[in-house]
Amino acid sequence: MMKRQLSKGTSSPSQPKSDKKVLVSACLIGIHCRFDGSQGLKRDFLQKLKGSLIVPICPEQLGGLSTPRKPSEIVRGNGFDVLQGRAKVIDSGGYDLTQNFLRGAKKTLKIAKMNKIQKAYLKERSPSCGTTQIVYRKKEKSGSGVTAALLMKEGIEVIGVY
Repeated sequence: MMKRQLSKGTSSPSQPKSDKKVLVSACLIGIHCRFDGSQGLKRDFLQKLKGSLIVPICPEQLGGLSTPRKPSEIVRGNGFDVLQGRAKVIDSGGYDLTQNFLRGAKKTLKIAKMNKIQKAYLKERSPSCGTTQIVYRKKEKSGSGVTAALLMKEGIEVIGVY
């Protein structure tokens, strides 16, 4: 077996520099984790990330929700309001999933911190990942999802992907 010696200041291929690591909504890279069990693969988007180490996350699954699951929406606010206890996340069956969304957001933040990640690409229109747009009563509205809000609050750059 041949070993490659690295010069000082370089990283091995299995250990990319932390500034090359990015969080990405798992659905955007083709993982079937959306509420309806589908995915939202964006090949052109993936090309832009060439050379980066992608750390895929699905905050809703990290929060304990199954796939598929009923669609959810933030009621009486946005993700920042959920973080402050002023809004809730309710699914289409009327169940309060606020704690699941908060748990998923916190686990996502933990993954970002463990990997020293400073940038996240998240799926717009999601009650977890929406960065500037979320959906309420099947219509888009301005606002951030729960995970996006927490990452922004913690100083991580969040970029929305449609």
